[in-house]
Amino acid sequence: MMGLGLVSIIKSGPDEGHVDSITLFVALLCACILIGHLFEKNRWVNESITALLIGLCTGVLILVATKGKSSHVFLFNEELFFIYVLPPIIFNAGFQVKKKQFFRNFSTIMLFGVVGTLISFIIISLGSLQLFKKLGIDFLDTVDYLALGAIFSATDSVCTLQVLNQEETPFLYSLVFGEGVVNDATAVVLFNAIQRFDLSHITSSIALQLFANFLYLFVSSTVLGVAVGLVCAFIIKKLYFGRHSTDREVSLMILMAYLSYITAELLNLSAILTVFFCGISMSHYTWHNVTENSRVTTKHAFATLSFIAEIFIFLYVGMDALDMEKWRSVRNSPGTSAGASSILLGLVLVGRAAFVFPLSFISNLIKNSPSDRIGSKQQVVIWWAGLMRGSVSMALAYNKFTKSGHTQLLGNAILITSTITVVLFSTVVFGMMTKPLMRKLLPEKRSSSLLPSEAADLKSISSPLLSNGNGKDEEHDARSESDNIARPTSLRMLLTAPTNSVHYYWRRFDDSIMRPVFGGSGILPYLPALPTEETLLY
Repeated sequence: MMGLGLVSIIKSGPDEGHVDSITLFVALLCACILIGHLFEKNRWVNESITALLIGLCTGVLILVATKGKSSHVFLFNEELFFIYVLPPIIFNAGFQVKKKQFFRNFSTIMLFGVVGTLISFIIISLGSLQLFKKLGIDFLDTVDYLALGAIFSATDSVCTLQVLNQEETPFLYSLVFGEGVVNDATAVVLFNAIQRFDLSHITSSIALQLFANFLYLFVSSTVLGVAVGLVCAFIIKKLYFGRHSTDREVSLMILMAYLSYITAELLNLSAILTVFFCGISMSHYTWHNVTENSRVTTKHAFATLSFIAEIFIFLYVGMDALDMEKWRSVRNSPGTSAGASSILLGLVLVGRAAFVFPLSFISNLIKNSPSDRIGSKQQVVIWWAGLMRGSVSMALAYNKFTKSGHTQLLGNAILITSTITVVLFSTVVFGMMTKPLMRKLLPEKRSSSLLPSEAADLKSISSPLLSNGNGKDEEHDARSESDNIARPTSLRMLLTAPTNSVHYYWRRFDDSIMRPVFGGSGILPYLPALPTEETLLY
């Protein structure tokens, strides 16, 4: 009966088949949520692996039902991924991030996310260029090898983040989380820059242009995201939407967040960076200008959209891994495909280690406080967190080596199947080993003083952008402590205590200029929520 149902979905007319496909996919998403909840405490499986395995099982059923013609009900479209699926994930990451920890470790995060990604990119590009020739793969040009470097430099730290406890290991969590977001943005910017320039003959002039373009995209994308967040905060602060309609208030925040992403795409900027910093800006200013109902609604709305988008991606990757069209193209050279997959996986391991441990050593040299230094076990966790490859790598590979998800060329098919193999192996095998490894390296801390996750998330949004590192999250605590920060009286003091100095000047600028204009905690009077249904009835 299941097979007949799947056959009817595949053979239906265009409109009817589309509706049936959506119905099946929504049902699978529900199954992923239910089964993921049941395996929540499982030592080996997490929600990402659950969605991937369900996708694989569904792909097998569809293959049997269609007699090997298809393994999925949707065709992958990289535009669908970048325009509709990725934005809620990245925006929620910025909106929910613990700003104090993120900006306190900003230099280390940027060191890993930018410099580290560039090192990994160089190693994977040069390594594949040398090793692929030994497999007889001589049909790729320079741009293809550079594209491979960008594709496999994009990490997916979801599995590790699902295991790490943000309250127990805030420092480590902020490093893994922040590096993951900046890494994805860097990989996408690199990939787009490679596509834009003629790199058949690399010269010092072209390399300089590439670096200048990379720097321009990073800075302009960040500025655009912050600007859109500030505009949204100013509009809501001045018009007081929430006093009349919570729905309008929430709708404006969602649409303005998406507008920042689409505008960045329109201007050929890094939309990932733009929407991430838009989320940070909105959580610091806009979120404090809305009513209590809107605060709760936006927090859970953004988290829900991000959660569904992540499950959608892993579910589809599992189904698409069994696409027979791609595997038929490489059936005459399975050894070449397996060899390419092994080389790429090995380069991912080496490229990750080549920057995590040296850059951690450099970071520790410039940190004065022992609590800000990265221990050896934490370095292993950071290295492991970046070994998984996921949706961004898949989307970039499809963008480069297929046309609307299809390819008949042997070279492109080998690279696509190799990407699928690396993504599946790293997500499933490395992902299953993540929980036991984290428990081994980071013994669980038993503490009764930890806040409930709900209160912790709300405090994360309301915490200041920067802190002097005293570990306090509340706004009034941060303000009182900022008064005790020694004012830098010389360049030497600024260099020896940069975090405290930047925090001191930022707090002065934020309190005297930014908050009075754009709102924020402690600036606007409390806006009551709309009357509830009970108060209207009684």
